[in-house]
Amino acid sequence: MSTEEEVLSLDPELEQRILSEVDAISDEMVDAIRSIVQQKSVQDEPAPGAPFGAGVRAALDQTLERAAAMGFETTDVDGYMGYASWAGEKGADGSEVLPGYVCALGHLDVVPEGTSGWKVPPYSGHLEDGRITSRGVLDNKGPVYACLYALWALKRLGLAPRREVRVIFGCNEETGFNDLRYYLEHEPAPVMGFTPDCKYPVVYAERGRMAVRLTARAADGEDAEALLGRFFAFMNEYVLNAKPSGERFGIDASDPEFGITEVRNYKLVDDEGAPAVEFAISYPASVTAAELEEKLGAVAKSQGLALTVTGNFDPVRFEKDCRLVRTLQYTYEHVTGADGSPVTTTGGTYAKLMPNIVPFGPSFPGQKGIGHQPNEWMDVADIITNAKIYALSLYLLSR
Repeated sequence: MSTEEEVLSLDPELEQRILSEVDAISDEMVDAIRSIVQQKSVQDEPAPGAPFGAGVRAALDQTLERAAAMGFETTDVDGYMGYASWAGEKGADGSEVLPGYVCALGHLDVVPEGTSGWKVPPYSGHLEDGRITSRGVLDNKGPVYACLYALWALKRLGLAPRREVRVIFGCNEETGFNDLRYYLEHEPAPVMGFTPDCKYPVVYAERGRMAVRLTARAADGEDAEALLGRFFAFMNEYVLNAKPSGERFGIDASDPEFGITEVRNYKLVDDEGAPAVEFAISYPASVTAAELEEKLGAVAKSQGLALTVTGNFDPVRFEKDCRLVRTLQYTYEHVTGADGSPVTTTGGTYAKLMPNIVPFGPSFPGQKGIGHQPNEWMDVADIITNAKIYALSLYLLSR
């Protein structure tokens, strides 16, 4: 089936039945979200069966128990991740179950609440004037629960998928992606899917992200004072008085889709007794990690510094007219009535590591600077709209 035929084949009457079913279960969905955000799930000391600490483990248990009560099969991937699944079924015409699975992949772990700025208790699930304020309600418990309830709406209507659908609950997105690495060692990758952990409209491409450290080590005969002087002279020229594009390092690449390179998150550190600076590079697909490392290495050598690349995720890019992107553009436009033209992002999501998925929601245009902040919030109306978008998306992707 062609991309256009597949995307545009949703019957209006069926679409309205799905959207109405989401409305019918919305109160229960909101109650579930308010409950799960009350579970503090910041990474803590590992324990048997709880690789990311007791709080994250409790959030995963609560979620899997809820999914099982909805009638889904649940799988605990050794505490690293878990998922609710609905197996594919043969078509009414006897056509076979489609291979693989589609997924919505979010996470239950959260960043620490911080020590100031909250107007309500950070794990209270506070609801007032149609808005839930709580750590994790946007990033990312509310959106992944919206996916779970979206799938439940389809199940309640008896709209069995042609291929398996999974809603996957991550436990280590905020602090390393080790949950997803473990998952991919034990489970196959999806054939298609999305992560509700970014923005709308559908994001067809993510920048690459490289983390580096530049260390000043003493040369022969160089004392500590001279070493620090050399290091701070470098910092003054290449950091304090430099543009954020990385032009002093010669890495200010740009392209029409992604924009220009961004160098950010500078941090002074001690590298085994030597002064060092760490920073991140958000880079477009027009440059490779190898090219960045070569240019940074040349600058480091010229300044008597040692370069260490401490991490890298290559850019992710899908064609705008592929079935996955076109389908998600279609569902967003049908539910919201807004322009769903695909966009890029400077952020980083599970799509960096999980094959065949793109970022999709939950924040609407103009909603920025909410996650990771005091008084993190999500409006109930937006949660319901997300669930409607995700219900149509999972239905179409699973057929």
